[in-house]
Amino acid sequence: MKVKVINKSRHSLPEYATSLSAGLDLRANIDEPIVLASLQRAMVPTGLFIALPEGYEAQIRPRSGLAAKKGITVLNSPGTVDADYRGEIKVILVNLSQEPFVIEDGERIAQMVVARHEQVQWEPVELLDDTDRGEGGFGSTGRQ
Repeated sequence: MKVKVINKSRHSLPEYATSLSAGLDLRANIDEPIVLASLQRAMVPTGLFIALPEGYEAQIRPRSGLAAKKGITVLNSPGTVDADYRGEIKVILVNLSQEPFVIEDGERIAQMVVARHEQVQWEPVELLDDTDRGEGGFGSTGRQ
């Protein structure tokens, strides 16, 4: 799939880390380091602007290494970039650790997964189909 992109950052275009990766690594495009204190959040610019085809979205997700090792995650995970959005892609990061975290220019801060999606057309009804699960949720299937 080809996606139109404007790269106003100082860095190369996002790349897949391996041949079977689903996510493209996004990098911070900042003039000076950002220090995230414990529980602080920041919108981190990437310098990227994209035009996705109709029927696609870009999901902005945490990087597992940053989350596991440093407690840094994407606050609205996954964030959604709609096909009609033309602004800069920014990543809302939050520090869930007890230690300050410094974001440097060019650091890989998140990953972006481009995915197909559908739009629903509501069909109002009076009853829904019965299932074995029914209204059970939030742990109703037990722990095994």
